[in-house]
Amino acid sequence: MVNADIEIETLAEFDRVVARGSLSGYRVQSVNLLERTFALLSADTSSAVFLGCAMEPDASVKVRADGALVFPPVPDLPFNPYRGLLYTPGELFAGLAEGYESTPDAQAYAWFQETKSDGDIFSSMLRSVHDDAISDALDEHLAGARVVGVMGGHAMARGGTEYRGAAELGRALTRSGLTVATGGGPGAMEAANLGAYLAPAPDEALPEALRLLAKVPSFTPSVSDWARAAFAIRERWPQGGDSVGIPTWFYGHEPPNAFAGQIAKYFANATREDGLLARSNAGVVFLPGAAGTVQEVFDNATPNYYESRSRPTPMILVGRAHWTGHLPVWPLLQALARGRAMESRIALVDSVDEVPDVLAAMA
Repeated sequence: MVNADIEIETLAEFDRVVARGSLSGYRVQSVNLLERTFALLSADTSSAVFLGCAMEPDASVKVRADGALVFPPVPDLPFNPYRGLLYTPGELFAGLAEGYESTPDAQAYAWFQETKSDGDIFSSMLRSVHDDAISDALDEHLAGARVVGVMGGHAMARGGTEYRGAAELGRALTRSGLTVATGGGPGAMEAANLGAYLAPAPDEALPEALRLLAKVPSFTPSVSDWARAAFAIRERWPQGGDSVGIPTWFYGHEPPNAFAGQIAKYFANATREDGLLARSNAGVVFLPGAAGTVQEVFDNATPNYYESRSRPTPMILVGRAHWTGHLPVWPLLQALARGRAMESRIALVDSVDEVPDVLAAMA
């Protein structure tokens, strides 16, 4: 069995495997097995691993006797360190009606704030296990996909022309068959995920959604109002397109946006940033941003320079005035690329309208 074939992440998968008679060698991730005691007592569970699976005491004793490893659920945590699937917006924002502070997303951030500097190896281990599980789930979700990263700042307000452009870009890239991946936060990131979400909808849906969202232009002063406006759009157009958001609790003051179909949220920002860029196998688009976006440009340029991820992936910077004048990143990127394989894989364009064609020419 290849690694992906030995992971069981849902009760339906568990039942299918048990029906074949053996769980030997499987890894069961975060599946509630309290009602599967008979199956556990009957099946061969030798060399199996159970990660955060609730089970009755007699079932636990039996599988341990078989030689299985059992990592029990951790009580009193606002997150599941062993989860086998990515988050959804509905999951992270559950309880939003009572205010953002009551949601699992906010509670996980509060836990992180309390434990990130306490020196407790158990807390740091839980964060690491969680982030590794998220990376595994993200790889499974993106298997075979052509992923294009869209990077940009969190300060881009709903209702502006730049926000509209980022949304139109996300829609165009999704309609071309690419999977849009962003940093999963507000601003440019939300706009690109919004465009991807509305890609299956009629063209007029996006201008209408932008008009409605503009009534709550930012996640400040109220994350609750900002998120509720997004969920109202999801309710109005319920059959949205898929995209990925990859945010972090490290920047917990920035909430995740509600338009990514799947959310890979991390505690470790370095793991999150490198993972987002590494998985953008069809290229990365850099919208105007500040320090964080500049860092992402060169985080992406370094493996392209050394060709450490094989062939360099396309890098497209949007906004000539921004990247040559305000923050002159483009001249340095050109200098790095000169004479190397990445030279033909970088481009500077004036507007998002040019991106799909330039990206297609580099494919």
